[in-house]
Amino acid sequence: MEQWKDRVAVVTGASSGIGAAIVKDLVKAGMIAIGLARNVEKIEALRKDLPADLQKNLHAVKCDVSKEDEIVQEFRKIDEKFNGIDVLINNAGVSCETELIREDNSAKIRQVLDTNVLGLVFCTREAYKSMEKHGRNSHVVHINSIAGHRIVRPITMPSNNIYPPSKHAVTAITEIHRQEFIRSKHHIKVTSISPGAVATTLIPSCFRETFPDMPFLQPEDISQSILHVLGTPPHVQIHELTIKPFGEYF
Repeated sequence: MEQWKDRVAVVTGASSGIGAAIVKDLVKAGMIAIGLARNVEKIEALRKDLPADLQKNLHAVKCDVSKEDEIVQEFRKIDEKFNGIDVLINNAGVSCETELIREDNSAKIRQVLDTNVLGLVFCTREAYKSMEKHGRNSHVVHINSIAGHRIVRPITMPSNNIYPPSKHAVTAITEIHRQEFIRSKHHIKVTSISPGAVATTLIPSCFRETFPDMPFLQPEDISQSILHVLGTPPHVQIHELTIKPFGEYF
């Protein structure tokens, strides 16, 4: 991680769960972390978990990544204030119980797609503008899911049916970003990290009820994997990393 010392990382969905673990670990690893979320007070509260001399390196920015205009505005401000963005962690994600064939689910479906797909695309686009301008080695990490590679839910289980398609899109987008970054002639890596079950609020209650004994990863397991991915030498790009808790059923 020495190559990233004092460099700037933007993390979306940083107020809790995986995002909160990521910003804390990035700061401890020597980076300046900019946490984006709708609730900035929760990000600011994370400073108490950091050594006193590092607390100044965690910054909170209010931004709803389901809204393109907010993304454009806040990424521009970050670029100007911190002299560029070097790492982007697209962590923000939502999951709602939705059946695609029900006509009363339109708002929930849009919420998931606007956050998990379009938010990721627009955040990456705006971060790329900064990376291109400053010309430094950079890295984009998409927090994906094993649900982005196959459907893992039993057919009888109540559904969050738009979530897997949103994560399948992330799998495809990761490859598209890899190709676009190569064509750009800038040294920008991209990685998809696909966790299995993680103990966060995204896990539906019905899932826990159906599989009461299933093991779970912790958010810190994912953040430590991100440090591993970022720590690879310039000629190494981890394209896809799948992480499962030992003993997971799927």
